[in-house]
Amino acid sequence: MSQRQHLPADERRERTVEAVIELCGREEPATLTTGRIARRMGVTQGALFRHFPSKEAIWEAAVAWIAERVMARVAAAAEGIEDPLAALEAMFLAHVAFIAEHPGVPRLLMGQLQHPRPTAASCLVRELMERYRRRLLGLLGEAGRRGKLRPELDLDVAATQFIGCVQGLVLQSLIANDVAGIVDRAPAAFDLYRYGIRVDAGGDA
Repeated sequence: MSQRQHLPADERRERTVEAVIELCGREEPATLTTGRIARRMGVTQGALFRHFPSKEAIWEAAVAWIAERVMARVAAAAEGIEDPLAALEAMFLAHVAFIAEHPGVPRLLMGQLQHPRPTAASCLVRELMERYRRRLLGLLGEAGRRGKLRPELDLDVAATQFIGCVQGLVLQSLIANDVAGIVDRAPAAFDLYRYGIRVDAGGDA
């Protein structure tokens, strides 16, 4: 216990965020208390608040942690892939794998977006979604320039639908109480998405 109590501040903050995300995978984020977080970490609430000025600061740090890792994961997955549609698929599968590893992530993000007024955390969620959307639009635009997409395709809608496909898989996994199974269902889901946007929809890939 004493070893955990004397972690460096940055490591303590990161472990707090990891505990929050883990708990969100098993509990309703809206009812998650700082007392519960502290108990999970084996510290007092006072110790917790030495590293975060408020509960909202904990949520903000958690969203920032997620944003950094999601964007790094999808960027690494697409790096070096010349075919933009193949890069999109790599991003899709990497995103889904990240959720399977951290099942509390979608619950935490959606919970922040449900606040009636903007918060620092909810603003970060929206910034993450916009950054993600811009990356998708870049790849979709390149695919269009290479003649791989239907000429009439609305790229904004295509980017939104990409995210919607991921969210649909997440919702199904939560209903089935099988977040790990999202990885197995992801390739077929992306096949349907690709079929709907590519220039040869209705023909062979």
